[in-house]
Formats: sequence, structure tokens, C-alpha cells
Amino acid sequence: MTEIDQGIQLMQEGKLEEAAKYFTEAIEKNPEDPVHYINFGNLLLHMKEYQRAVRFYTKATELDDKAATAFYGLGNVYFEQDDFRKARENYQKALALGLEEADVHFMLGMACLYDEKFKIALPYLQRANELKPDDADVLFQYGLALAQTEQLTEAKAIFEQVLELEKEHSDAHYNLGVISLYNDDVNQALAHFDEAIKIQPDHLLASNGKSQIEIMLAENE
Repeated sequence: MTEIDQGIQLMQEGKLEEAAKYFTEAIEKNPEDPVHYINFGNLLLHMKEYQRAVRFYTKATELDDKAATAFYGLGNVYFEQDDFRKARENYQKALALGLEEADVHFMLGMACLYDEKFKIALPYLQRANELKPDDADVLFQYGLALAQTEQLTEAKAIFEQVLELEKEHSDAHYNLGVISLYNDDVNQALAHFDEAIKIQPDHLLASNGKSQIEIMLAENE
């Protein structure tokens, strides 16, 4: 097992100081290898030491301006700090350099969603779903992007697929309730809100939606 392998394993086990030791040794032995800086950057990102993580990822890109995973790491640093513009820029660089992985598309889509660029988010989340078709989280976020762009029929189908993957997905039920309400199907909306609350009793949005329906039904009696 190499220093890199040992460092990654230690990081996964939560032994962060020991992981840092291994990554440091790897850098000292081969200071021109960008992979070592990327791994140390990943560790620092995990530790929420964002400024130091940026320095290590940036060093990796200086050693290899085609180090796609370094740009992906930089994207994650900026995403964690809610700088979604810089996050998008770095995720796009990673994609342009050939890092064709579901996580890159997903995170780029999420950065667009959080920056309220819903239409731009759609193709990235769709591609992430194509690469990870059984990932309920990816599918759900794709559904949200569809709903935000008022493609409610398509969004409804996606949220139903989410429930096929994860039966007790409270947010999928909540969003199906909202779509049902939009389509004037009050009973179906109430059923979805009830299911969301059953799964997650503190689901405030579902509780609020249910209360509004009950008030409306009471006024119409």
C-alpha cells in the first residue's frame, strides 16, 4: 500500500492527523506530483480548512493545468462557502478537462439550483441522473429543477420515480402534494402531505400545506 492509499484509507476512517502525515510524506518525496496536493486538498476540505484547501488545489493546477480533479476540488470548496459562481466555474473546468462523472454534473447542477439558475441546472442534473439512475438524491434534485422551470408533468413523473427508489422520501411526497394542489386535486395533495408528515413529523412545509387545505375545506363547507 502506497502513502496515498494509506492516507486515503486513514481519511476514510476519520484518522485525519495520521492521514495528513502520510500525504505530507508523499509531497516531500515527490513534490512535483499534483495528485499528492489534490489528496491533501481533499483532506483539508473535509476538515473545513477552506483557505488551505484552495492553496493545495491551486498548487496542483499549477503543476498540471489539466488536473480536472483539482478543479473539481476547488468547486467543492467554493460550493461549501456558498460562492456558487466560482463553484460553477471550477466544475465547468473539470468537465471541460474530461472529468465525466455523475458527481461533477450533480454538483454543477446543484450550484446552479442554489444560484436560482434553474434552466441551466437542468441538463447537468439530467446527465447526473443518466450516469447514476438509481440515486434517489440525484433524481429528486432533477425533479426539483423541472418543477422550478414549471415542467410539472415531467416533475411529477420524476418524484414518483424517487418514491419507487426510496418509499419513505418525505420531500418527494411534499412536492407531489404541491403539484397536486396546483392541478386542483385537493384530496391527492392532502394524501401526499399526510404521508410526508407520517414519514417526517417535523416536516413544516407539509404541515403548513395540510393546514391551508383544511382551512380551505372548512370555509367551503
